[in-house]
Amino acid sequence: MEADKSGVLVGLSDREPVPARNSFRQLGVRVDAFQIPDVIAIAERLIKVRGRAQYISFVGMHSMTESQSDPVLKDALNGSGLAVADGMSMVWLARYHGFDLERRVYGPEFMLKFSEATVSKSIRHFFYGGAKGVAQSLAENMQQRFPGLIVAGLYSPPFRPLTEDEEKEVAKKIKDAQADILWVGLGAPKQEKWMYAHTYLDVPVMAGVGAAFDLNTGRLKQAPGWMQENGLEWLFRLYAEPRRLWRRYLLLGPKFVFYVLAEILGLRKSK
Repeated sequence: MEADKSGVLVGLSDREPVPARNSFRQLGVRVDAFQIPDVIAIAERLIKVRGRAQYISFVGMHSMTESQSDPVLKDALNGSGLAVADGMSMVWLARYHGFDLERRVYGPEFMLKFSEATVSKSIRHFFYGGAKGVAQSLAENMQQRFPGLIVAGLYSPPFRPLTEDEEKEVAKKIKDAQADILWVGLGAPKQEKWMYAHTYLDVPVMAGVGAAFDLNTGRLKQAPGWMQENGLEWLFRLYAEPRRLWRRYLLLGPKFVFYVLAEILGLRKSK
């Protein structure tokens, strides 16, 4: 299989050329072979241009496998302005496709690195997601870590679909906040579908960072660095949250390996 290196980002605006994209496809899902500094630079440019809303998906084994039986999720992943490799399995696939990808683009780490790199640039952050009080805790934590960081707003949605009036209220909050980046912490695959359905929002960048809301507030413990860098974070997270994650890792993991090997060997074709 040959990597597709000719793609471009979804148009940033009618006035500016789009940057080149390095990407590959696996199981019918596009993955962009960028590293965190690249993603930061692209997000900053999107904010500067301030065109229609774009979103960043952090693609891992879980979402790629779920997309095989969920066409809406697959459309959401492929509709991302950026779909980056979150998980060592995606890094290994990128290398198989000919990309010299050194590390994954981990959502919680990206949030911290982006905030650190842009804190002096008056970027306005909006936090959407988490259980009650988590978005507030995250905002306070981020401001303590990065003095001067601007929190434009926050919203912790209920664990149910929003009503039409609530949707309008959220859209107005984000618009009135003049947010530059909307951090979405709803968990995969819910957050990818949510961003896909909310590109009408008046914000240039959305980033679906999932567990970052709990990890970057200390509500959940991070796996040791050596486990993260060697594809063993799943084992740590399964130990920490067995009831919530057993299906993801014990059922979807083997299914993912089967699907990928079948595709590589030409025994399975993905749409």
